Amino acid sequence: MNSDLPAATDVRPVLLGLSPAEIADLLADAPFPAYRAKQVAQWIYGQKAASFDAMSNLGLQDRAWLNQHFRLGNLPPDDERVSTDGTRKYLFNISEAGEKPAYVECVYIPDGDRATLCVSSQSGCRMNCGFCATGDQGFNRSLSAAQILNQFYSLPFADDISSFVFMGMGEPFDNTDEVLRALNRLTAADGFAFSPRRITVSTVGVVPGMKRFLDESECHLAVSLHSPFADERARWIPAQKAYPIADVLAVLRHYDFRHQRRLSFEYILFGGQNDSLRHAKALVKLLSVCPGCRVNLILYHPVPGKPFLRPSPEQAFLFRDFLSKNGLFATLRQSRGEDIEAACGLLSQQKKGGKI
Repeated sequence: MNSDLPAATDVRPVLLGLSPAEIADLLADAPFPAYRAKQVAQWIYGQKAASFDAMSNLGLQDRAWLNQHFRLGNLPPDDERVSTDGTRKYLFNISEAGEKPAYVECVYIPDGDRATLCVSSQSGCRMNCGFCATGDQGFNRSLSAAQILNQFYSLPFADDISSFVFMGMGEPFDNTDEVLRALNRLTAADGFAFSPRRITVSTVGVVPGMKRFLDESECHLAVSLHSPFADERARWIPAQKAYPIADVLAVLRHYDFRHQRRLSFEYILFGGQNDSLRHAKALVKLLSVCPGCRVNLILYHPVPGKPFLRPSPEQAFLFRDFLSKNGLFATLRQSRGEDIEAACGLLSQQKKGGKI
């Protein structure tokens, strides 16, 4: 151990998020046969073992040695909220002992015999989007692959999850290395073996990370748009100034989304601000350069202190229908978990403020 680190900090390496080969390298000097490393990886990715002690085909001394030198990396939620519609929101404290508390959220959304998990990639966020509760917190830290995967690994409903959306706290491509590592473990045959077609990663358009993701992953991409007009989008999404949507679209044109891989644009409808016919017409024109893309319309989830309103259902349907009639595949997403404040950042914001 490094004697310069605070005694309260646990510096044992974490195994969750590592490949079987990386686990084998870490365990190369362990006082047990080399094949134990493969067994450990199988317990993590095949069984989602809750602890080293649960790895029953390892000897007691082997398990004790693992506990002494490593951490599995799973951490139970610090808080849970359950909605009347079945949505569950979980809050995790990801800080080490002696550190300032840092929180991150995920949301479990059941839908019949399927369930989606919305995960976070950062605690807080640097993007400072004007409509987002997470942005109000500022940036705290990026999550490790283990901390991203733990949002799935530690849940009692983990076996029911059929798809993932990286649409929680943080900008995934502000944390590209760890997000790609987490995606690899979710989709690899020697990982959790989910189809990449079951995973969608959302971005405001951070181009360098987005390009790496498109080249190194086969998962779906969602781009947060919210306005077809550059000046208006820049007021709500400051990243527009560094990565204009025109530049984002110029990159996307080089990729084929007409088959299995999906490109979607997230568009939150703010009543009276971006839900007009003028916006709809401009949106159709803007996205004409991306054949096969779709638009996911989202009714604004109110955040205290934000100057945005939810549009009427009638206006939302008119907006959707105009897009559909003019060649864009458009859906209107059903709001879930409103009674448990499922909008990203609200629960962690309350926790930081000592309100829960």
